[in-house]
Amino acid sequence: MNRIDRFGVMFGRLSLPLWPLRARARELEKLDLPDLDPAELRANLRELALLNRLPGGGGASIRAIRHLAAGAEVSILDVGTGGGDLPLAFVRHGRRHGRWRVIANDSRQEILDLAVAWTGADPDVTTLLADGRRLPIGDGEVDIAHASLLLHHLDPADAVLLLRELRRVSRRGVVINDLQRGMIPFSVTALVTAMLARSPYTRHDGILSARRAYTLRELDTMLAEAGLRRAWRSTTLLPRVVTAALP
Repeated sequence: MNRIDRFGVMFGRLSLPLWPLRARARELEKLDLPDLDPAELRANLRELALLNRLPGGGGASIRAIRHLAAGAEVSILDVGTGGGDLPLAFVRHGRRHGRWRVIANDSRQEILDLAVAWTGADPDVTTLLADGRRLPIGDGEVDIAHASLLLHHLDPADAVLLLRELRRVSRRGVVINDLQRGMIPFSVTALVTAMLARSPYTRHDGILSARRAYTLRELDTMLAEAGLRRAWRSTTLLPRVVTAALP
C-alpha cells in the first residue's frame, strides 16, 4: 500500500475518495439536494454557526468588510445566509462602531425560515428569499455584498454569475469567505469535521466542501471574469480564506 492509499484509508470513514485534489469534485452536497430533513438541517446549521466562530470564519469576514467600508453606517447583503448567525455577528459588531444593517438572503425557504427564527426580531436584520444569481435588488443598493461558504456550491459558470451579481448590487465591494482546495486545507478540514461535527449533513458536506472548493488562483480568475479585483485577503494558512474585492 503506497502513501496516498494509506492516507485514503485513514480518512475512509469521512466520505472520501480523497485523491486527487487537483480536480474539483462535482458531487452534490446534502444541502444542495431537493429534499432536506428538517431535524438534520437544523443540526447542520447550528454546527455551521459553531464553525463560523473558528479562525477564518465570521471574524475574518468582519475584517474584510471593515477594509471596504467607509464610515460607521454600513449596509450588507449576506447571500446564502444559512442560519443567520453571521448577520447577527455583523450587526452586533456594527453597534460598537456605529450601525451595520444586514439583508440575510437565501434561495431556500426552509433555510430562510430558520434564519428568521434564529435572528429573532433584531431591527437591523431583514430577510430576502431569492437566488443569489438573480437578486431583486437595484444596482449599488447595498454597500457590501458578502457570501460565506457559498461559492464552492456552484460550478464555475454559475460562480461567475453570482460574483457579477454581487458586484452589481454593491457600492463598495464584495467579500467572499470560502474554503480553499488543497491537501493541507483538506486535511485540517477533515480533522476539524471529525472532532466537532455530529450531524450527518455536516460530516458529509464538510469533507465534500473541501473537495468542491476552488483554489485561490481559480477564485482570482473568476473574480476577474466578474469584473472584480482583489483588494485584501486574509491569511492563506487556514482552510478558509476571506477575499475582499473591488469593482
